[in-house]
Amino acid sequence: MRYPVPQRASTQGKSEEYIGRWLRTRRMPRDRLVLATKVTGPSSQMNWIRNGPTCLDAKNIREAINNSYVPMFGETEYDSTNQYAAIPIEEQLEALGSAVSAGKIRYVGVSNETPYGVMEFCRLAQLFSQYPRIVSIQNAYNLLCRNFDAGLAECCHHERVSLLAYSPIAMGMLSGKYLAADGGPPDARLNLFKGRYEEGESRYSLCKKNVIVAIKEYLHVAKKYGINPVGLAIAFVLRHPLAASVIFGATKNWQLREILQSCELDLTSEIMFDINKIHKTYPNPCP
Repeated sequence: MRYPVPQRASTQGKSEEYIGRWLRTRRMPRDRLVLATKVTGPSSQMNWIRNGPTCLDAKNIREAINNSYVPMFGETEYDSTNQYAAIPIEEQLEALGSAVSAGKIRYVGVSNETPYGVMEFCRLAQLFSQYPRIVSIQNAYNLLCRNFDAGLAECCHHERVSLLAYSPIAMGMLSGKYLAADGGPPDARLNLFKGRYEEGESRYSLCKKNVIVAIKEYLHVAKKYGINPVGLAIAFVLRHPLAASVIFGATKNWQLREILQSCELDLTSEIMFDINKIHKTYPNPCP
């Protein structure tokens, strides 16, 4: 489940409210729909959620599930000098396992996790039958950011953990719209809410020379094969053997149609050769 952006107290929980209303009015059979949401962890940006949790302990997990809060991202960078309180993974799995047993959730996954974290979650679930196994990981993955392949992909392959890739279009960068002379449409997210996406704006900054050059190269590949740039970006992520789905944001109907059409696009070996050639020249310009 996605959430209103940029995050703010006044829209907290609206995504779940709208989805719930849609399910009820459409009388959608629940066995036909898998609904994913997340627990908000420590984050300095969202102190209105449970008074700004300083850790993701059992209490916070239970409260988030029981109150059905829509999730947001926590901090994604590891900094040994600025760490939140360490909570044993066993405690987290205990709380999540109780929620599974109570029928409140069906599956468990992680987000912005490291290879160590994935392996530890899986190891503990293997040792103790009462702990649920993680089935998915939600990390960034796109043409400009393929860090997942460096270590996490191997872990996820052997442990059968699927990738739910977020930012498949690199926050719109791979559409090419932000390379326009005027900086792109004024209602584009990074223009409309400039300064509100610290992590995203830092990762996908056009101040980095390699970012601009790499985007232009991928746009050239799309033009060469007569493919919409968004289609190229989405299709690339979906062809990953571990990708179960992509997480995207669309504010207009034409954007949604564009993305859905991408799901039917098959990238040939020639296209992949050109993509990988660019990646070798400009590897992960947006790590």
